[in-house]
Amino acid sequence: MLWGAAIGGLEVRSEGGATRLRATFPYGTTADLAPGRAEMFAPRAFAARIEAGEEIHLLAGHSYDRPLASTTAGNLILRDGDEALTLEATIEGGTSWARDFLAAHEAGLIRGLSPGFRVDQGGERIERRRNGVLRTITAASLFEVSAVTRPAYPQAQIEARAWETHQDRQPVRGPAYHLNRWRA
Repeated sequence: MLWGAAIGGLEVRSEGGATRLRATFPYGTTADLAPGRAEMFAPRAFAARIEAGEEIHLLAGHSYDRPLASTTAGNLILRDGDEALTLEATIEGGTSWARDFLAAHEAGLIRGLSPGFRVDQGGERIERRRNGVLRTITAASLFEVSAVTRPAYPQAQIEARAWETHQDRQPVRGPAYHLNRWRA
């Protein structure tokens, strides 16, 4: 399994005992994964498993031991569009890792969004460029999306907004981090 990541559109709302999370992973943006190695996702790269209604999870840090939501549980909705992969999740604070994730996110420690995927047969293009190689992923099987601390895609932005009774909090934008690895 491979991981790609982004600092991108993550919005959190607290309402009662549940937290509503919205996030985006943009398509058509390039991430420099290592010197001379760049990667990009084509629009609707994750469409197949999403449209087929396959089980996909929202995890904390790519750990299946720390699930936050899933499509089969009915608390994760994914949409694969031309601009971005978007997700909406309802996170119950009943588990220790969900509470830990929400606290770390509120503290500004977790701002990245990262899909866990496998590139489908024939689902990539490799282009040689003057500065190295660009890998464009055109079709990949999405298994999970994770909230992470070190995203590979700095163009995607994560914002946190918790709505509480009589109080609004503004989005917090954290710094971008690059993973210095090539995923083959």
